[in-house]
Amino acid sequence: MYEILTDLSNRTPSLIWNVLIILFSILIGVFIKNLLVPVVRKYSVVEQGYSIIRSVIRHFKLIFSFFIPLLILNSLLPLMKLEPVTRSIFQKTIEIALTVCFAVIIIKIIRIIEDYFYNRFDYTKADNLKERKIRTQLQFIRKLLVTIIIIITIAIILLSFESMRKIGAGLLTGVGIGGIIIGFAAQKSLGNLLAGFQIAFTQPMRIDDVLIVEGEWGRVEEITLTYVVVNIWDKRRLILPIQYFIETPFQNWTRTTAEILGTVFIYTDFTINVKALRQELSKLLQSNSLWDGKVNVLQVTDFKPEVMEIRCLMSCRNSGEAFDLRCFVRENMIEFIKNEYPESLTKTRVSLKSESKAQ
Repeated sequence: MYEILTDLSNRTPSLIWNVLIILFSILIGVFIKNLLVPVVRKYSVVEQGYSIIRSVIRHFKLIFSFFIPLLILNSLLPLMKLEPVTRSIFQKTIEIALTVCFAVIIIKIIRIIEDYFYNRFDYTKADNLKERKIRTQLQFIRKLLVTIIIIITIAIILLSFESMRKIGAGLLTGVGIGGIIIGFAAQKSLGNLLAGFQIAFTQPMRIDDVLIVEGEWGRVEEITLTYVVVNIWDKRRLILPIQYFIETPFQNWTRTTAEILGTVFIYTDFTINVKALRQELSKLLQSNSLWDGKVNVLQVTDFKPEVMEIRCLMSCRNSGEAFDLRCFVRENMIEFIKNEYPESLTKTRVSLKSESKAQ
């Protein structure tokens, strides 16, 4: 086979022969991709939900369109008619491209593993503490590994050049002083990176945790190597350095469980029938699916000069449901008081004395 190709190359002009080799390599890549497309469609139709094979094809179908032609072209490079200098440049370019492709393939493998664990530990269910722990660690480890792979790839590419190797050897003599300078310059960044390790494995917070931070209520949407994105309830994004969560106190409403107690305060006149209010609260909670059936308490918690403070306490499966249930109870309790005990709504008392009695 090799002899046939050599004989054919001797009869064909250099430029045309080189173009034919490049086109042949590209066509091989297109051919492989066209073979994978029917497989993708087949598994998309036959298997519902997650499929490891579909995940592999989805992540690899694009990179293989570049990787396979480069691999074929690299193996056919000795058959190309090139000048020594041109061949050297061409070969170096292919080597760099293959190095980048290998790095991308490793990153894609990490993403496939991440997809597998994401499917196995689905955090969309109600009791998802374990799933959120694992997802937080997976996300941090994946970003750290991708960063390391990119740094190593860049180093390999740079060190493949002779001039860069000489520069590197010269820089080694000043690495001690340079390390100290870089350490001082990157002190904040290194602190954030170490804080990221601490958060990923001690987990004071996790992906999808509900936090009260900077006076805002929101869910942890993303944890990167250097910052955390909190999705505020009104769809704003609060972005904080990851070290913030090591140095600053914050509230985590889902640290060990998503369950939470909701409170509603009602202010009425002292003449209100507390027993009737307690019965009405029980009726409202029992009629609403947001209540988890555990805590149902109504108590007079304070007397103020003009009003009586009544607290309704109820339990819910999570903070989102607690907010909706509190609004439901607040609206219906005030409606009940207006209809049944309108005279017990808050009022201001004024005592007037006649002038004759005062004398």
